[in-house]
This record gives sequence, C-alpha cells and structure tokens, in this order.
Amino acid sequence: MEISGIKETCLYVSNIEQTRHFYHELLGLPLISAVENRHVFFRVGSSVLLCFIPETTKKEDTLPPHYAYGPQHIAFEVPNADYNKWKEKLADFGINITHEQTWPRGYKSFYFEDPDANVLEMVMPGMWD
Repeated sequence: MEISGIKETCLYVSNIEQTRHFYHELLGLPLISAVENRHVFFRVGSSVLLCFIPETTKKEDTLPPHYAYGPQHIAFEVPNADYNKWKEKLADFGINITHEQTWPRGYKSFYFEDPDANVLEMVMPGMWD
C-alpha cells in the first residue's frame, strides 16, 4: 500500500475574485469551480489548488472545519525551457520576484507572492528526484 501523490492542496485567501483573477487570468490555471464568499478551485496538472475563505470554512458543519491564517507556501513545477519565461511573464504583470535560489545539482527556483502574501515558488523538474 502506498500514497501516490497529493491530489489537492489549499490556500486560504481573503477575496475570491482577486484570487480568481491572479491564478486564472495571470497564471493561467484552468478554473474548476467558484462559489462567492467560499472558494475558488483550479486545475494544476493532475492536482487541484483549492482556495478558501477561512472564516467560511471554519464554520462549516457538512465537512470538517478547516482554516489557516498567515502566509502559506506552495511550489509549482515548470519545464526548464519555461523557467525564465515565467520570470518575464510575472515581471510583465508587475509581480515581484522576492528570491531566487540555486539548489544542489544546479536546480533553480524563484519565489513570489499572491495578493494574500502566500509564498509561491516556481521550481525546475527533477529537483526532488
């Protein structure tokens, strides 16, 4: 028996429309679902990014309550050929790269923030192999 991957991950956000615009319009993630004042969901490869309003999910009674506050972190994997293109695209949208890191074996990643100050990272394939 084994766990084969992470199917979904979540971020907690303050504004659904702002989050939808950032992840769908700017980053290009396909939109799966949006419910005003509750959530917006995006497809990321074979995974799903769930973005929730914490005050709403904190009070749920049909699912276990879940919420978080403060900056959270997720990393997106991008093909090596697109790594620098992503830096350029983000710069074109006025999104600041807050840090770039060179990891062992020459892998690179860079960090930036979404509108809620969640720390996002773009990583090269193979970094965790």
